[in-house]
Amino acid sequence: MIRADLVIVDAAQLLTLRGPAPRLRADLRDLALIEGGCLAAHSGRIVFAGRRDEFEAEVVLEDGADVLDAMGRVVMPGFVDAHTHLPFAGSREAEFARRMSGMTYQQIAAEGGGISATVRATRAASDEELLDTILQRLDRMLLEGVTTCEAKSGYGLTLDDELRLLRLALEAGQRHPIDVVTTLLGAHTVPPEYAGRRDDYVRLVIEEMIPRAAAGKLAAFCDVFCEAGVFSADEARRILKAGRAAGLRPRLHADQLTPGGGAELAAEVEAASADHLDHASDEGLSLMARAGVAAILLPGASFCMRQAHWAPARRMVDAGVAIAVATDLNPGTCNTESMSLMVALACLSMNLAVEEAVAACTLNAAVTIGRSGTIGSLEPGKQADVIVLDAPSYLHLAYRPGINLVHAVVKDGRVAARERRITYPEPA
Repeated sequence: MIRADLVIVDAAQLLTLRGPAPRLRADLRDLALIEGGCLAAHSGRIVFAGRRDEFEAEVVLEDGADVLDAMGRVVMPGFVDAHTHLPFAGSREAEFARRMSGMTYQQIAAEGGGISATVRATRAASDEELLDTILQRLDRMLLEGVTTCEAKSGYGLTLDDELRLLRLALEAGQRHPIDVVTTLLGAHTVPPEYAGRRDDYVRLVIEEMIPRAAAGKLAAFCDVFCEAGVFSADEARRILKAGRAAGLRPRLHADQLTPGGGAELAAEVEAASADHLDHASDEGLSLMARAGVAAILLPGASFCMRQAHWAPARRMVDAGVAIAVATDLNPGTCNTESMSLMVALACLSMNLAVEEAVAACTLNAAVTIGRSGTIGSLEPGKQADVIVLDAPSYLHLAYRPGINLVHAVVKDGRVAARERRITYPEPA
């Protein structure tokens, strides 16, 4: 018999997503759905996911086991938000209003706004202030069904401040149920004090930030904002190769605002992912598919920036690129923690099927951060990271845009949120 200390029973739909990772092409629509399914966990790991009759025959509950009744509800893997700028201070709502009035992102940045404005606020914030804001964001993410997230630095842009942001993001992850995977984004932009000395700043990232972040085990990945007016493809190549040599796997902000060969570069350096890709070329997508580089779609950024060009999601799927969907949580161009909204936008504005969007923000997203062996699907042996939706079908994720349908969140086999209230214990 299989012993369990937590069970979720009688789901209207149990989306297991068992099977190969990443999901590609037609397989992206395969959610391995079980109607009326049940799930059991023990010591934080899934021990059973299957039909009710199998559950009754094989699973025995330990004394005091937690039982969640999912009658009429969807049970699915927790969301994996694979692209966030989690640690930052301040806000830029005034800039947002100016963009709504017609100013461009580039114009605002040229006046000292944009990333530089958040850098000033973040540098001025204390560790305690930053940690508190990070934990508040993680709370909101948890209530939205996120159980694992990637977190980039990039708003410090000095050696000490970049390392500080990575350290605080990791500390927040240790104090919070959500698992936090960190990325060094020292190459987010050239800070004002290096104006006219961009080569010196690139050397700072390569010769000091990367070695220190790697030696301190503060990051798993290295990222670059490769864009016209920010970092060139040649600069990004140097930084990412240095990161790989130090043990930090490459990621890349690519082809967001202009076509700049970012997709091609991501394939060349065998990045874990290329993100945004609103202006990616067909050749670049083909190269990414051949190199096994995933594309992380960020529909919230395109939506909030009112862009005419959105990432060509259908072309990506048809080309055999593994796609993921994430929030791009950041203070300037997409200040939201809502993964449910990203699913809806990916369907309504990027022409993904709901099944494709669900796989893209669970199993495929887990692939991009190197965690698909432990999260992203509901299979025995994996972490019991599960969400229960207050809806009879996963189709409601797109059918009811902007509504948080998350009824309960289970993280590592413990109920971390229920009925839109956080239940995990406060840190001692």
